[in-house]
Amino acid sequence: MRNKISMGIGMLCTGLFIIFFTSCETNVEEDTIIEDMVGMEEEPCIASYTDDIQAIIANNCLSCHSGTQFPDLRTYQGVSTNAGIVKTQVVNRTMPIGGALTNEEIELIRCWVDNGAPNN
Repeated sequence: MRNKISMGIGMLCTGLFIIFFTSCETNVEEDTIIEDMVGMEEEPCIASYTDDIQAIIANNCLSCHSGTQFPDLRTYQGVSTNAGIVKTQVVNRTMPIGGALTNEEIELIRCWVDNGAPNN
């Protein structure tokens, strides 16, 4: 009887030993992957109102939004004040009506708005 109990305890200890070291090895791999990913950050996007956004607005929005229809997008002030609305409409592809922005133009607007719609 004693042999059976000793053998059972030995098997239990062996099983726990294997589980313990297997789980530790897996955690080490996961930690390494997470540590590697921490240094990988997305490149910051760069969009300029003067060089990028102003031309997109002029070519695609001003036929409707030039003071006769909300929002008025004729000036930087008008565009920046309504930047969130502009971003939402172009990202959802509901504007411009009767036209379409390229993915690059949409990304430039999204980037510019996400960076605080600077006057640059």
